[in-house]
Amino acid sequence: RTLASSGGMMLTRVRAGIRPATSEPIQTLLYGPGLARKGGREGEIGELRLKAKSERKLAKQICKVVLDHFEKQYSRELGDAWNTVRDILTSPSCWQYAVLLNRFNYSFELEKDLHLKGYHTLFQGSLPYSPKSMKCYLSRTPNRMPSERHQVGNLKKYYLLNAASLLPVLALELRDGEKVLDMCAAPGGKSIALLQCAYPGYFHCNEYDSLRFRWLKQTLESFIPYPLVNVIKVSELDGREVGDAQPETFDKVLVDAPCSNDRSWLFSSDPQRAACRINQRRNLPVLQIELL
Repeated sequence: RTLASSGGMMLTRVRAGIRPATSEPIQTLLYGPGLARKGGREGEIGELRLKAKSERKLAKQICKVVLDHFEKQYSRELGDAWNTVRDILTSPSCWQYAVLLNRFNYSFELEKDLHLKGYHTLFQGSLPYSPKSMKCYLSRTPNRMPSERHQVGNLKKYYLLNAASLLPVLALELRDGEKVLDMCAAPGGKSIALLQCAYPGYFHCNEYDSLRFRWLKQTLESFIPYPLVNVIKVSELDGREVGDAQPETFDKVLVDAPCSNDRSWLFSSDPQRAACRINQRRNLPVLQIELL
């Protein structure tokens, strides 16, 4: 459950688990009819076979060009810690997502269910700024809640995000009435988290990329009620120009600068594009400094 960071990219542990809506025994669905037994060794063998099959499939998906590059760079930068980071980075079944409850559509039953499933409150009592209005849960074992679908007019009850994503939000220590800018806001998780902490007097969410801009707007519509959405400014500006356009406007600014997104590119199906991305990522520090 420990967080690992690499160039702006944060890792946590997760394992998806979805039970199909059917009357068949669950062991039959997981292991196959020939291995469905109550508590027998056959079930254990079936589980091991399923895991081995999953690992073989995963090995085919990892882009060797990217992994080789990471081996050279991060073994030098991280030393012995790279072995642990690599194990987690290459094992999606170990990634962990936190469940951030939406206070604008709070569900007591959902929170109760999380407790029954063994989830615990994140960062409880360990940080100087931890508003009671922000409720975030993490499982003690690798697990993942299913994502809620976007439905026009219906607010989602929770948002899934890497637990590490909340650290810069909490570090901002947002208070009611403050003017805040989320400069690189898409897909919107940190914007949603900020609004769980306090009611800003003015909230500006900006995203320069057009596709991610639309994603940001949809996220806000899925979690924030219309009276509040209407007072949030959403723009598609170059973040490097916001300061000159609105000087001395904001009390606090959150800059989740574009990063290498190593986790996604490691599983790229196009080695040529991945190699091109490796070259492009060398320019990211320049852009990050310009944004700051």
